[in-house]
Amino acid sequence: MNPPEIIVGVDGSAASRAAIQWAATEAVRRNSELVLANVYDWRVVGSRAPIGGAIADDARMRAEELVESAVADARTFEPDVHVRGEAVLGSPGATLINASADADLVVVGGRGRGGFASLLLGSVGQQVATHAKGPVVVVRGRPDIAGGAPIVVGVDGTPSADHAVGAAFEQAVARGTSVVAVRAYTPNDPPVGSRVALRLENREQRRVAEHATLVSDVAPWKDKHPDIAVECVAVDGHAPEVLIGLSYTAQLVAVGTRGHGGFAGLLLGSVGLELLHHAECPVLIARGGEDTST
Repeated sequence: MNPPEIIVGVDGSAASRAAIQWAATEAVRRNSELVLANVYDWRVVGSRAPIGGAIADDARMRAEELVESAVADARTFEPDVHVRGEAVLGSPGATLINASADADLVVVGGRGRGGFASLLLGSVGQQVATHAKGPVVVVRGRPDIAGGAPIVVGVDGTPSADHAVGAAFEQAVARGTSVVAVRAYTPNDPPVGSRVALRLENREQRRVAEHATLVSDVAPWKDKHPDIAVECVAVDGHAPEVLIGLSYTAQLVAVGTRGHGGFAGLLLGSVGLELLHHAECPVLIARGGEDTST
């Protein structure tokens, strides 16, 4: 049986190197094989003349050199890592998405260039994070934050969020750290200027109720991992702002792919997408347990 693989999209950029460093440490921690892939394409869409030959050979040579350099970087970061490199002809986003079906994890940097064309959130990185068939980590912010920092996870009671909680606990166990579980909600006060006689919500009662729900959602995972310290935080606020704020002191922020209720709209394009653009630490999109009923 082949060992599980962590696949990293590499392109020679500083962000790509940060992704390699993060993924190499993760591969050693998981005893996984690290696969560094440079996906390149020398073809020119719409060209009236055939392009290939020397151009194709040059593109392949540059991709192979880049992969060799990336492999050397990984071994510098983690001498014990089991790593190999691949130069792959194709579309970067589609290639990584297809590869994600059999990978333990796909890792991308926050920005990119060159053969891994335009690895910006909004292009390849966002495409992979949104459509991958398995979990994805986008390495951004400060990937080497101190080991004692917690794993932060957004919780809203959906199957997708529950899967993210499980992934957060797994990360905490592997890293020997704690979990901060967060439930963000907004008050049900009537609109400003409304003429409808609605009673203002009791903020403290709402906070206590949301906190109790959060504790209940996290309890099965806490029971499964009793040695992991857990802090449950129910916050009156908008989910992206709350999680981005907590990312400044976290090792990793984990979210699911869908959400509802207090953690409203936990979709890539809302909370997840905001994190991918603005978090100050790596972001884990924990894919699994998606609610497909809507």
